Amino acid sequence: MVPVMMKRQIVPALLLLALVVVLRPAPLRAQQDIDWTRPFPPFRIIGNIYWVGSYDLSTYLITTPQGNILINTGVGDTAQQIKKSVEQLGFKLTDTRILTATHGHYDHVAGMAELKRLTGARLVVSEPDRPLLETGGKADFRFGSTPGAQFEPVKVDSTFKDGGSITLGGTTLVAHLHAGHTKGATSFTTDVQEGGKTYRVIIANMGSINPGVKMSGMPGYPNIAQDYANTFLAQKDMKIDVWLASHASQFRLHDKYKPGDQYDPQRFVDPQGYLAAVQKLEKAYLDQVEKERSGK
Repeated sequence: MVPVMMKRQIVPALLLLALVVVLRPAPLRAQQDIDWTRPFPPFRIIGNIYWVGSYDLSTYLITTPQGNILINTGVGDTAQQIKKSVEQLGFKLTDTRILTATHGHYDHVAGMAELKRLTGARLVVSEPDRPLLETGGKADFRFGSTPGAQFEPVKVDSTFKDGGSITLGGTTLVAHLHAGHTKGATSFTTDVQEGGKTYRVIIANMGSINPGVKMSGMPGYPNIAQDYANTFLAQKDMKIDVWLASHASQFRLHDKYKPGDQYDPQRFVDPQGYLAAVQKLEKAYLDQVEKERSGK
């Protein structure tokens, strides 16, 4: 039996503990998920490139006279959200001719099967990431056995290799294999003419490292460390003007643009920010390599 005085001491302590649990910040993943599905108004980025993604997950609409290209999807009811955003800009989702992705993780391709049904478009991705999309994520070296990271499988119509290109209606996207995050992680570059000036645009797949990934080698991906090293070397050497990425947070979209801002082709010109971000991720990679080597 607990004495009355002790009960009086225990009850406030339990109440305080409950309050701490309630006020404790949600896990980062849960916070990310909110922004992954949170709607965000579509807008014109530069030239024929538009944002039709969620608050954080990037989906890019590239319009041409011969039909349009969509890069990436998202999670949840992403296909319908993208459809609404495309139509809000005055375009038709059914004019989409090509679907592609920066990499094959579920937060960027979970809606690809539905978008393909809605548009009849061809799905074109990097050759190494083809198994990810066609197995619904089960072929992934890190998240293949994680049910929450799996998605509806989708048939890939064709693939590209490093240096390959996607061309439609006078617009050409050059694919750059920036592997590590996935085996086929891809950045795209294109030139956009605007106001008598040519802008070099990159939609970059940044070299972030997911929790649980080991640079000393993963089952099914023994050369992961070398791929990351090659990616950072290649990305540091790229000369770009406009910097975009797979997540809005990666290129600080919300610091640079607020809904309702007037169109400005200079808004996302940020070669210094791009290089600094690549160097920061490279340092995180080198620190992890050293930590694993030292056994700390």
